[in-house]
Amino acid sequence: MKLVTWNINSVRLRAPMVVQLMREEAADIICLQETKTRDEFFPLDVFTAEGYKHIHIAGMKSYNGVCILSKLPFKKTEIHNRVGKEDCRHISASFKDFDLHNLYIPAGGDEADRTINEKFGHKLDFITEMTELFSKTYTAKKNVITVGDFNIAPREHDVWSSKQLQKVVSHTPIEIEYLAKMYASLDWQDAIRHFVPDEEKCYSWWSYRNRDYKKSNRGRRLDHIWVTPPLAQKLKNYKLLNHYRDLEKPSDHIPVMIELEK
Repeated sequence: MKLVTWNINSVRLRAPMVVQLMREEAADIICLQETKTRDEFFPLDVFTAEGYKHIHIAGMKSYNGVCILSKLPFKKTEIHNRVGKEDCRHISASFKDFDLHNLYIPAGGDEADRTINEKFGHKLDFITEMTELFSKTYTAKKNVITVGDFNIAPREHDVWSSKQLQKVVSHTPIEIEYLAKMYASLDWQDAIRHFVPDEEKCYSWWSYRNRDYKKSNRGRRLDHIWVTPPLAQKLKNYKLLNHYRDLEKPSDHIPVMIELEK
């Protein structure tokens, strides 16, 4: 089973890129974030034509939005409102053998101080709610996957310079601390770092501001796939699909894929 997560940064604008991904990788499930469209304008027909008959969406105008595109049937789907906001950042689907959560964790603004930056407080509260949800809903023995744009690069080599980014939102100690608690909630296993050693640089996002992103390679690993221990034993392969960052008018994120034994 192949599963992909991708912050698409407008699904209507980049639907052809999603179709390209579907045809090139034949993934069973594709989770998107930042779809940036109301549900009535979501390009359903484009994706059902490619064999993704099961689609779960939660979208809003211009901002946020998440979806799950699947060849596999859902048993149950849910839309979750976190931190008292209906801002389309968390959906889930139950399948025959596992549960899947798709997250778009708030970016958190520019200042890593909730006393002066409400957006940063929102981010920390969102992560706290997710930590509580996971620990109360499941045990580490259950088959659960969570994916998405977490807007945090937690490990030293998930960023181009850990030393220089200590005070930059996405790699601050407090964000890493909060995400670590979420990681511990179900003894989650980082599916990409299962394959990529901790001492090796690993990125999924490069800023639009950097014109020659390849040359400077100042990336961050903001996009994650976590699995519970029983599923970690079934991990077969992974791909960081960097060439999607080179397409015309690309997302600033790339698709991240894992392959599991069914």
